[in-house]
Amino acid sequence: MGMSKTLPTGATEVGIKELRADLSAWLDRVRDGAQVIVTSHGKPVARLNPYAPTGLERLIAEGKVRLPTRPKTPADAKGVRVKANVSDLVSEQRR
Repeated sequence: MGMSKTLPTGATEVGIKELRADLSAWLDRVRDGAQVIVTSHGKPVARLNPYAPTGLERLIAEGKVRLPTRPKTPADAKGVRVKANVSDLVSEQRR
């Protein structure tokens, strides 16, 4: 794998061109636990880490949490009816 270099942190640095040329091999390394820093013109632009599910994804997989099946709606979708305008109500509350 050409011009890549190992950093003191243990991560491997690779340029975009080299990453693109051998993407499958780099993803295999990440899948095996390696951390890869992707660079463009020598400057870091991305970090590839092994996939780990988020806490929410783990809870969904364990069946402890369910995603909503419909959009959340207010308890009273019709709203509140008042006999005065809002500024009058606010003035009254300040008294």
